[in-house]
Amino acid sequence: MQIEYNSKAVKYINSADKPTKNRLRMAIEKIPLGDIKKLQGVKDGYRLRVGDLRVLFSIEKDIVYIEDIKPRGDIYKRL
Repeated sequence: MQIEYNSKAVKYINSADKPTKNRLRMAIEKIPLGDIKKLQGVKDGYRLRVGDLRVLFSIEKDIVYIEDIKPRGDIYKRL
């Protein structure tokens, strides 16, 4: 699968420390495996849990669009 990142996701990854970057990279590369759930009320929206972080993404035609990455308490406020 091809992976494309939104600018917000890239900004968060670049600001994270090295161990967090590695955990995120490994978890994103393993999609569709992992702790993934469909988001309610969001068409084609999914979330991936990586510790206390949540990665919001969608899948279209073998392309994974990483939309946002934030801590658990902040990510769902804007949905």
